[in-house]
Amino acid sequence: MKFRKLFFNKWVIILAFLLILIAFLIFKYGLCFTKQSYKNEDFGITSVVSPVDFNGNGIDDYTDILNGAKLEVKNHPKYDGKYYEGGYPPDNIGVCSDIIWRAFRNAGYCLRDMVNKDINLNPKLYSHIEKPDKNIDFRRVKNLKIFFENHAVKLTNDPYDISQWQAGDIVIYNDNHIAIVSDKRNDQGLAYIIHHYGLLQVDLEEDSLANPEITGHYRFDASLIKSDFLIKWN
Repeated sequence: MKFRKLFFNKWVIILAFLLILIAFLIFKYGLCFTKQSYKNEDFGITSVVSPVDFNGNGIDDYTDILNGAKLEVKNHPKYDGKYYEGGYPPDNIGVCSDIIWRAFRNAGYCLRDMVNKDINLNPKLYSHIEKPDKNIDFRRVKNLKIFFENHAVKLTNDPYDISQWQAGDIVIYNDNHIAIVSDKRNDQGLAYIIHHYGLLQVDLEEDSLANPEITGHYRFDASLIKSDFLIKWN
């Protein structure tokens, strides 16, 4: 009887471990049957196309930004927000804000240098920064919010105003988390977001736009910005 009990307990532990492992893999890598997602045309929404193709690759900026964010989901960088000389963490390292500059890099922009330029030109807007640091300031959500407030088109924070949410938009939550809006939607038309979530160190493209409090929604239209402010990725 004692042997049977030990044998049973052993298999319960193994089964529990396997279930936890499967749940982790599903959460991290999406190894499951994903629920049905939809596109703009399913709701009669016209997709917004950027008037700018900054890097001249034949793809408009908003699509380039979207594609850059999707590449991050595939890359699965480890969540780590430590300081790096030069500012850029290795490709296998990232936090939520790293999705943003990498998405902009895919469109040809050097977001690090543009944020640094804005901080130096408008120090009163960034009064919380005692000494500007080009290597880290562009990776802070608070700074990115000020930057986009200053240079991007401000849009609705209402996630249920579905036509106003377009692929490549930037969304900020509680002023401490940032994401890119996806081209996917749920069955109500709510847009998915692409973000890097630190708790389990995962990159996700998921149906969670309306979950936390939205404190900012922006669209980076370079045609409305002075050309001498736009800095190319080098």
